[in-house]
Amino acid sequence: MKRALRCVTTSGLLLATAAFSQRDTFVPANDISFTVATELLVLCVVPGPTVAWNGRLATSSQGAQTIVPKSSAPLSFVRVFSSADDVRPEHAVLDRTLDIIAGPADPEARVDAMRSPSAVTTDSSHGVFVADPGAHAVHIFDFVHSKYDRLDRRGDRLHVPVSLAVDGQDNLYVVDQASRTVLVYDSAGKFRRYLGKLRGGESYFDNPAGIAIDKAGRRIYVCDRQGHMIFVMDERGKLIHKIGNRGGGNGPGEFRLPSEIVVAGSELFVLDAGNTRIQVFDSGGHFLRAINLGYADRHTGLAVGNRGNIYVSDSNLNQIQVFGHEGQRVYTFDPSTVRGVNFSHPSGMWVDGRSLYVVDSQNNRIGLFQINGENALQ
Repeated sequence: MKRALRCVTTSGLLLATAAFSQRDTFVPANDISFTVATELLVLCVVPGPTVAWNGRLATSSQGAQTIVPKSSAPLSFVRVFSSADDVRPEHAVLDRTLDIIAGPADPEARVDAMRSPSAVTTDSSHGVFVADPGAHAVHIFDFVHSKYDRLDRRGDRLHVPVSLAVDGQDNLYVVDQASRTVLVYDSAGKFRRYLGKLRGGESYFDNPAGIAIDKAGRRIYVCDRQGHMIFVMDERGKLIHKIGNRGGGNGPGEFRLPSEIVVAGSELFVLDAGNTRIQVFDSGGHFLRAINLGYADRHTGLAVGNRGNIYVSDSNLNQIQVFGHEGQRVYTFDPSTVRGVNFSHPSGMWVDGRSLYVVDSQNNRIGLFQINGENALQ
């Protein structure tokens, strides 16, 4: 079965011509609904280009593009997305018509859908990157241009991506737990080099987890969960120094199972999960303060907003707790209260301007929320 679809969008109208052909299939002559060669002209009224959450024009699918009006609530739900289908321009009525005439697509294993996402980040163009160890891949969503791509095991490099970060040139850094290294890709998706890889297959790291990049200072920070330390490297991967002590501890500047790390302004925020706290350092790695948490584990996510608000996810309680810059509690948000979405078990998070991206680990997708009252995109 073949089917082809040609679409032209003008002045808010979608004019679609779909041609279908079927080979080696018997069709009753008196059944005009199953003609061997059928020309279908469908005229569907759809909205024209819509201003997306980041101020750009986008024409992604309705399921992936949901515009939310301004709200007095601290966080407003925008949409969820999980696969390549969520960035393709398509129309629900037209899709159902095609399925009736041509039949639904054959079921097959999806390689462009999330299986167990763990982390999310964005680049300077607000493209979205999702680390997915279950799919052994990094998903790339470009909602502005309605494109999807992925980095996977081609070349036998990427195996278990668990965290990622983007530098000032839009190079992508991916923490791979299988090789215990950081893989670096340029803005075109071409592999460039490893960080932390030593001769004989050895690595700097015991168990790398979170990664963050200081774009101004050109420093790369990697949490070594089992090593109980933070590795500080230059942009070429040369080790500058370490924060913490091997074996761990609970004093200032010591860690037990650090798992997430964020650079915000001139400060470094580290989720010290084993000590159920966040430690804050200056750009030189000097301890500034600690923020105590009620609970933290390896699924806890950490993000920092433009005004210094700190977002901490709790997948067990199904909550996102928000703290002020100095650690005072601001509010608690329960994403499961969003009607009709069934958002559950928030984990990894990332803030891009007024956009908060949250991993929905229960449903294997990413949720996008608008931060109300914070600074707009810079």
